[in-house]
Parts: sequence; C-alpha cells; structure tokens
Amino acid sequence: MSLRLFNTLTRQKEEFRPLQPGKVGMYVCGVTVYDYCHIGHARANIVFDIIYRYLRYAGYEVNYVRNYTDVDDKIINRANERGIDSRELAEEFIRAFDKDMAALGLDLPTHQPKATEHIPEILAIIEKLIDKGLAYASGGDVYYAVDSFPGYLKLSGRNMEEMQAGARIAPGEQKRNPMDFALWKGAKPGEPAWESPWGSGRPGWHIECSAMSMKYLGASFDIHGGGKDLVFPHHENEIAQSEGANDKPFVKYWMHNGFVNVNQEKMSKSLGNFFTIRDILQKFDPEIVRFFILSAHYRSPIDFSDQNLKEARQGLSRFYEGLQTAAAAVDGCPEGEATSDEGARLEAKFREAMDDDFNTALAIGHLFEGVRAMNRIAATKKFRKKPDLVSAVRDLHDALLRLGAVLGIFLSDPAGWLQKQKFAALESLDVTAEEIDALIAERLQARGEKDFARSDEIRDGLAARGIELLDSPGGTDWKVK
Repeated sequence: MSLRLFNTLTRQKEEFRPLQPGKVGMYVCGVTVYDYCHIGHARANIVFDIIYRYLRYAGYEVNYVRNYTDVDDKIINRANERGIDSRELAEEFIRAFDKDMAALGLDLPTHQPKATEHIPEILAIIEKLIDKGLAYASGGDVYYAVDSFPGYLKLSGRNMEEMQAGARIAPGEQKRNPMDFALWKGAKPGEPAWESPWGSGRPGWHIECSAMSMKYLGASFDIHGGGKDLVFPHHENEIAQSEGANDKPFVKYWMHNGFVNVNQEKMSKSLGNFFTIRDILQKFDPEIVRFFILSAHYRSPIDFSDQNLKEARQGLSRFYEGLQTAAAAVDGCPEGEATSDEGARLEAKFREAMDDDFNTALAIGHLFEGVRAMNRIAATKKFRKKPDLVSAVRDLHDALLRLGAVLGIFLSDPAGWLQKQKFAALESLDVTAEEIDALIAERLQARGEKDFARSDEIRDGLAARGIELLDSPGGTDWKVK
C-alpha cells in the first residue's frame, strides 16, 4: 500500500504524491519563544519528527523547515515585565526550546529560521500584495483584505457571514473589514522595529511563516503541519497571503495534530494543570513521553496524566525486557546457519500501519506482536540447538531495533534503561529499595528454614504494595508491577 495521509484541506485521506518525485518539502510552525514549552508543544514536535523520520525511512529526501517566531506581542510584553530587551528574551527561550527538543530525541530539521532574520522577504511579499490590491496601508499598519481572496476560509470550512457578524475592530485599528488581519504593525514606543515603505514597524504573525516557508521550500510545497489550534486563523491566513501573492496553490497537504488534555480537562494555567516539558522530564524518561505520544493516532486527542505515563513506562519496559532476553538467548549462538523472514513480515505490517496516515498506535501494536513472538520462540525447549529458531529471534530482535529507530525509541541499552526505570517507578510507591532488599533477604532465610508461610507472606505483602518478585536460579530480583 502506498502512503496515504489525511489532508485537512480536502477533509479526506489522499495518496501522497510529492510535487517532485522522491523529494518532500515540509514546513511545520514552530514556537513563539516567550516561555518554556509545555506538553502540547512536545506532542506537536514529536508527531512531525516521526513523520520526518518515516519519510526518510521510506526513501524520500526531506527538506524540513521549522521556524522560530522571535518577535510578537507576547514576547514584547514578557520582556517588558522582566525589564530586558525582547531579543534577549527570545534567545533565552530559543535555547530552552532547543534543549527540550534534544532531550525528547528529536532530529534536527533541515532549516530553523527566525522571523527577525527574514524582514526583507516579509516586506517583499507585503509590497506584492499591496500592488495586486489584496492589501492596504492604513495608519502605519498594513492589512490583508480578506474579501479580496475568494478562497478565504477554505481550510477551516468556517462561514464568512457568521464570522463577520461577530467580528469587531479593536481600538487603534483602522481596518476596512473586521476580518482583515495585520501584515505589518506600526511601531510603538519601546518596541523592536524595522524600517518599511509604510513607516517603522514589525511584521504580523501570519506573514512570517509565508515568507520563511517560501524562501526555503518555494512558492508551492508538499506538507504544512501544526496543531489543530493553528487551522484558524494562522494557517487560513497563510494561504490567503501566499496564494494571493503567487497565484498558485501554496501547500498540497495540510496536516494537523490533535489536542492534549490533562486528566481529561483542557490544559490551562488557570486550572493548575499546565505542565512544561522540563517539569515532566524530572519525573519521566524522555523516551516514555515519546512512547506515550506514539500510543495514540496523531489526529486524535490524547489525555496526559501521571497514570498514563506510568502505563507507557510499563509498555516500553516490556519491549526492553524482550530485547534484553532475546540478546541473552542468542548470545554465543553461531550466525548464518539458518535464515528467517520473521523480521521482514514484521516490517511489512509496520509499514502498512504507518502508510495509513502515520498510524503509530497500530504500528506499536504490531511491534508488541513482534516482541511477544520473539519471547515465545526464545522460550522454546532446547532453543539454542535449533538454528531456525535462533535465526528467527535474532531477526525479530534486529527488526525491532530498526523499526524502533524510525519512531525514535529502543535506542538505549536495555539493562541500563530497565535498571533506571525500576527505581524511578518506586517513587510513586510507599516502599523503598532498601526495604525490598531487606524483605527479600528475610524471605530467602525463611525459605531456607522451610518457613514457607512467612515466605509467601512477604511475597504477597510486596505484591500488595506494587512490587513483583522475580525468582530465578541466580537469585531473586524485583520490579514494579
């Protein structure tokens, strides 16, 4: 099956056919850098990182652009609150964003442009729109005249008459139509500003992305992505500006990821359920956050909670346990004595899921099937004496690592990762590692004295507190259930 993706513009899945065979141009709206990133930013950036990775895995040459909005009302206001220059504030949070994305394991985009470094390109588009009668200068500002663009609202599907009925012109604005939006904002005292034909000022939010995407990807390109909250007005306005200026389709496929709720409520600082990425990574490994986000289809809403992240930890641990067991099972076994197509079959299922609009939830389900099959084969009696079974386990092990890398998971050493998570999971329980070790020692003594009632009591007591004991010929270990 060829790759199909859901296009917000047409509201249906379409076969992916890039404008240039074998090459993909992709632009994703980045952050406005005035604060630390939250879990919603984590989801959007992980989603498009996975799409970026999968397209390369599928053989495409990808030109991936993700911008920084480094001039904006929010940046200016926050800088004024702190008594610093807005450029200093923007650079501080660009560095914080980069650190968060690196911690989450994101691959670097091809380009990461800043809005303030593209003022000439922004001015050129605005001048073209004015010359074509699609925009107008008014009181030092420049506005886009939405009623001059017949395709306005085609992305969001909203009704213009209904929106105009509720629209108002804010004090200080000199618009012809309440729906018109700013391309250029006249300078105010103390704000960053650049010279323009309409006076000193700064760009509006929407025009930045049109200028940056067109510079690095051309007037038309393949994929434009972002969160659902950007469909209107941001992406709608990008279409109007870009197609108005160039008289050609702006983007072929529009992709939008779903929202993140927190404990089944909309995330909001006022509700006290607002979590930054750095807050979350103090409690959970970055790979767990990534695995949690992979567990849902990118267009679906996802519910963030400690419990859901704990379940993601358990799920990811099952993979690492399987990879560790498989590696030990085949250690020392000669290679090349038999061949296996187990890995190829798993990869085919994985690709089928990902080709269906990047269905990571289904792809993870297939990987779970793969690790279960690997565990089952490795547990076969006299396994090491059966070359075909050894080959199958080795093949599945390698396929899991290869496919996991496409999703940005299974990249750690299993033993080290499992050990780290074992102790991290303890933090939510009312028992310490020292207590567990002492009870295991007491249980060992009780078993030596044939006091099996006490041995069972210790085991059951730990189980009631969330600890599972693992007996083996080498001794007793434990894990959080």
